Amino acid sequence: MDGALAMIEREFRKFRRSPALIMMSLMLPIVQLVILGYAFGGVVKHLRVGVVDQDHGVPALQLRELMNAVAANAQTFETQSFADMGQAVTALRNGAINGVLAIPPDFSRRAQLKREPSIALIEDNADSFVAGALAGTVSGLTQSFQASSAKPRTGTPRVDLVEIYPYIPYIQYLLPGSIVMSIFMMVMIGGGIIYIDDKARGLHEGYLVTPITRLELILGFTVSGATKAVISGVVLMTLGSLIAGIADPFEPMRLLRLFVVIVITAVALMSMMFLIMVRMNDPLMPRAMFGVLNTLLYFPSGAVYPQQAFPDWMRAIAAVDPFTYAVHALKCLLLKNTGFTAILPDLMFLSIFSLIAMTGATLLFRRSL
Repeated sequence: MDGALAMIEREFRKFRRSPALIMMSLMLPIVQLVILGYAFGGVVKHLRVGVVDQDHGVPALQLRELMNAVAANAQTFETQSFADMGQAVTALRNGAINGVLAIPPDFSRRAQLKREPSIALIEDNADSFVAGALAGTVSGLTQSFQASSAKPRTGTPRVDLVEIYPYIPYIQYLLPGSIVMSIFMMVMIGGGIIYIDDKARGLHEGYLVTPITRLELILGFTVSGATKAVISGVVLMTLGSLIAGIADPFEPMRLLRLFVVIVITAVALMSMMFLIMVRMNDPLMPRAMFGVLNTLLYFPSGAVYPQQAFPDWMRAIAAVDPFTYAVHALKCLLLKNTGFTAILPDLMFLSIFSLIAMTGATLLFRRSL
């Protein structure tokens, strides 16, 4: 038993010398509890709804006042006026708003004649959670409109729901997040873990004695790791599109736009990973960090549930999370088949993020053992 006790003591001494590893082991269940607890099932709020009032009558004004009351109190949505239906639908397709409420020209006349007035709600049904919450809120709004009317009505105003895209099953909704996750896993395994393992074995000493500059080293690591991640992302994008039943998955222009997004996402995540790993020496740390980073980056991004249901602190994480912008860009391309206009802000954020992370990694990199 003396030998067994000696081995036990040795292992506990090794474990005690890695306080960061101990903290990661303790933090992972807590992070998962908090993030996952708030990432699912929350109340969807702060939606953006465009209003096209083609009537401008008193009943239409009353309906818009009720919408403003909802925006001020329940905060389910915020309204934005559009003079033209075409502009509103374009904003909806580009993701600037979540829905369009159209008040037709005969709304007030039909309301005054006690003929069931109707309004149209055009939904971005690429996100079924958002579309369902918006439809429920507008239906409740029509009930309030009838109850607040001075004269009795023959019936509640009818809401005509218009889905701007064909039916989108949940497997298609999950596909963009899965593609980004495949890129992240390859970045973590093929970039971060391999780099730390090479440092632990002393293999990095060879390039430390070369005249290669720090920037060239960082650029070489980033490009090589990002290339592996791009291959992983392209494979999952192709197979996933076929499995999920994406319409016209091999359309040339769509494939080009998807490839650009995957490349920029891979560079951004690889730059971030190298910034995290550049001063790390313990080969166990990347493996311990994988679960924490996965939870912190993936679930707040809106890959599985809309960000409009998150608390404020979680939306703040999403605002700086590169997953958020990669997932949004892939959703626009895969589910809506939009152009570069809709994803330009996402590409700009990921590009700036890559530049900042690569600069930070270059400044932190040490050419000494």
